[in-house]
Amino acid sequence: MDTQQISVPSRVPSSGVVHINIRLTDGYSIISNRLSQHRDMSLLAIGLGTHIQSLPAGRRIGVKALAAVFPESEARIAAALRELERHGFLRRIRERVQGGRMATRTESYNHPEAAARRAGAASAPSAPSAPSAPSVASVATSARACAAVPATVSVPASAPAPVGAPEREPAPAPVPDAAAPSSSPAPRLVPAPTASKPPPPPLPFPRRPSAALFDEAARLLAGLQVSAPLFVLSEADVERLTPGVAAWLERGVRPDAVRVALTDDPPVPLRHPAKLVRHRLVALLPPPLPAAVPVVPLQNCDDCDRAFRSSVPGCCGECREGWAYAAEPCLLGA
Repeated sequence: MDTQQISVPSRVPSSGVVHINIRLTDGYSIISNRLSQHRDMSLLAIGLGTHIQSLPAGRRIGVKALAAVFPESEARIAAALRELERHGFLRRIRERVQGGRMATRTESYNHPEAAARRAGAASAPSAPSAPSAPSVASVATSARACAAVPATVSVPASAPAPVGAPEREPAPAPVPDAAAPSSSPAPRLVPAPTASKPPPPPLPFPRRPSAALFDEAARLLAGLQVSAPLFVLSEADVERLTPGVAAWLERGVRPDAVRVALTDDPPVPLRHPAKLVRHRLVALLPPPLPAAVPVVPLQNCDDCDRAFRSSVPGCCGECREGWAYAAEPCLLGA
């Protein structure tokens, strides 16, 4: 009998939500993801729509009735109901009931697009039936009527209008109602399977490459499996990824920080460690170090022994001006 393998990694994701589901037998409702994961509605509207779809038929869902149960204000609940109406998940109809009173009937839809298609198919006109053959009496009656009434000439729709007659403006095109649910969902912009993929971004390269920098980067990549056993790289992977690690080291990142950035929180299971290392070298590349501002050293003046900043020793500016003034010939007569 085979022994159970206890070293197989679990399928639980390392980040994000983890569902702990228990099979329910009562007290639950089926809610469509079209409502619970809607991207154009607020969370208040999504929650209110979920609550309405979980209620039994006949329950009152007016603004005041909902405000008496939930902490939101009547204004926010009314705005959420209008939002559900605008996206087709709710429809409120005013109708007359017994006694001449007006009442509001609310319809909740879990699939607005399918409900709109079903309503359109139900209201579509049926095919016209073939005309029956006229009887002899009806033919005679129509003949007498034609003899009594002068014939009129029918103008086809495509014929030009007579001269002098006012031209009729074309009827405006019907404007689609934004509140009505769309009969067909919008097409998803998914590239074709045969579409060419963009090339991957290039691996970073150091600005001032050196043999010592590349050797340190290669040693760091080859030693990743010591601290992270899942990151076993081949010799070809190490040679290919060395320039990227060298660029990180050139930008002042310590080797321990590079190792943590490349191996921390890997996906489970890790199938391609070299591809993950390359992606993180490109996506998490730190900015280069700012250029160092040169510092001009202090010098002591050879004449007055005062300190001044200069890259070479000598005299300060005041002493040089004094010597230059003394060297000029006197322009005044004796």
